[in-house]
Amino acid sequence: LKPPCLQQHSESGGSNSWLMAYALLHHLALTLGILFAVAEGAAMRVAVSGAGGQTGGHVFRKMLAQSELFSPVGITRSEESRKALIESSGAVPEQVVVVNVADQDDDRTMAGLAAALAGCAALVIGTSAKVKPTGGTNPETGRPNMGFPDGQPYTVDWLGQQRQIEAARKAGVGHVVVCSSMGGTDPNHMLNRFGRSPDGKSGGGILLWKRKAEKYLIDSGLTFTVVHPGGLLNEPGGQRELVVGVDDQMLPEQNRSIPREDVAEVLLQSLLHQPFQNRSFDVVSKPDTGAAVESDFAKLLDPLDSANCDYSIGAIPDDAASEAEAEALRACL
Repeated sequence: LKPPCLQQHSESGGSNSWLMAYALLHHLALTLGILFAVAEGAAMRVAVSGAGGQTGGHVFRKMLAQSELFSPVGITRSEESRKALIESSGAVPEQVVVVNVADQDDDRTMAGLAAALAGCAALVIGTSAKVKPTGGTNPETGRPNMGFPDGQPYTVDWLGQQRQIEAARKAGVGHVVVCSSMGGTDPNHMLNRFGRSPDGKSGGGILLWKRKAEKYLIDSGLTFTVVHPGGLLNEPGGQRELVVGVDDQMLPEQNRSIPREDVAEVLLQSLLHQPFQNRSFDVVSKPDTGAAVESDFAKLLDPLDSANCDYSIGAIPDDAASEAEAEALRACL
């Protein structure tokens, strides 16, 4: 699927002026919408997918705690996770809905997303395929076999995110924020090996499919923010200095991790500060200080000047690779 602006551009072979105008209108609408909301004291309605997970759950709870700024709608994969989120967060039932973005029924997924996104000014995408032990031991490494029993990256991180982006565009959502991952510039990154088929020709490739979805969002004409956190830590947030970069340039450094709570705060703050609009960047943290650290999020991206991640680096699966992956997964059903 391609947004109308990209269809017109690719079919005409002409300039990208139509796309630029489309993106500019979205940018202006988003900025004015935020200004009017602040002026009128209205809370921003934001859908948060993956709210039943760890990082998405942090985003949802942070927004619930700031009801003067946000009116969140949590999206979970199952009724079980919906009930758990309502119980753990104190949200009212109407604030959490069930949409399986990786459902084989495309129409059902799109209908569910349309209902969830109705009236939303923004969408935070926190869905991701989750690697888990699949049983047995890898004879080469001696470690447990790992895979994606709840959904392969192609299905969750590519098709699932593509569906959310298209649903956001159709619903008139102004700003889409994606929680992705560092490591995407390296097609041979170890994370891409998890879930591979024995012949190595299909499955896995989580960073590749995430990168494809990111580029799809960037090319959609929607206002975007793509956040690539380092290794995620289940430790308290707000106690570490945050450091930003691009293109995995910080990976060789000693500090390559960041608490999930800090990532959630970056995702939330990206909706409140203009410098985060139409940006793609990496973020890690310095060691825990043992005390509260005040972050000036309005200036967090200043060290980057205008730099964004470069998607010509690394690899993005093309249409042929996508079709081959889909065929391989269908054969496993």
